[in-house]
Amino acid sequence: MSTAKANDVVKVHYTGTLVSGEVFDSSLQREPLQFTVGSGQMIKGFDEAVTGMELNEKKKVTIPCAEAYGEKNDQLIQAVPRTDLPADMQPEVGQTLVATNPNGQQTHVLVVDVDPESITIDANHPLAGQDLVFEIELVEIG
Repeated sequence: MSTAKANDVVKVHYTGTLVSGEVFDSSLQREPLQFTVGSGQMIKGFDEAVTGMELNEKKKVTIPCAEAYGEKNDQLIQAVPRTDLPADMQPEVGQTLVATNPNGQQTHVLVVDVDPESITIDANHPLAGQDLVFEIELVEIG
């Protein structure tokens, strides 16, 4: 029987949950996810979980945060003076903004605090610091 190995193009269905059971993503209502095994397209733990799976095999894996989106990095949380924001902006806690660094690279940030002088933004990935649980089904090996 065929098994997934490095450089294979595979398709999987998956459901990702937090350890609490809260679903954060699922492919079950859409097309399966396609990626190349071992290419760095996926988080390390997901890639490793699919490697060696047989066609139509299902498995459930817990991926520690170090093999997912890493630990939360406190250096990615910072206050931004309101004078640096567009004059018409009305930021709210929970809002996602696009920030541009001095090199012109854009990143999504989450507003985590708002006060009269500044806002606090968090540039960590939303799943940073979380262990993730995936139910994976390998549906195609290309």
